[in-house]
Amino acid sequence: MAKKWSNLNLPGALHFVTGNVLNHARIFIDASCGVSFLQELDDLNNKWPSKLIAYVLMPDHFHLICNPRDGRIREFIGAVKSLVAHRIGREIWQQSFKAMPLWSHWMVWQKINYIHANPVKAGLVKSAKDYEWSSFHSYYSTGVTSLTVAREWWWPDDAEKLSRAVKELGIRTVTSGGKPPFLT
Repeated sequence: MAKKWSNLNLPGALHFVTGNVLNHARIFIDASCGVSFLQELDDLNNKWPSKLIAYVLMPDHFHLICNPRDGRIREFIGAVKSLVAHRIGREIWQQSFKAMPLWSHWMVWQKINYIHANPVKAGLVKSAKDYEWSSFHSYYSTGVTSLTVAREWWWPDDAEKLSRAVKELGIRTVTSGGKPPFLT
């Protein structure tokens, strides 16, 4: 049986994460809830530490790409969800979430584009540049953004950490020059 790739604590990998609000309630149409989410994410991102690559906050869910230095994505996302729920003052999250490791530059950019197109696809805005709750402006303009994203996606020792984790988990990958494919 193939290994499940989602929600693995995988040091050295970027993770594409999706988290849903309980019963698909549209709580993030309230700007104060959106601000709370972004502030808690920013605070935790700096304390953990983690690199935030891209994000979008939709009315009833979020997507982000991040790279916690220690690779503990389950604990990092659990902490984000807990802090946001505490700050808003009620339990708002579905218990589960999905975190998928990204293995190539193509996958990373595909997910960044997906994240930025999500509000357009949902009919919330006509153009991604008109949506304030995403990292779009961090990538494509010099305007003020809600959160700053990391331009350097990986930590200095990520290749070693990921190679070690892949071996320990028994995952077969194709490498180039001894490096994980997304670092080549």
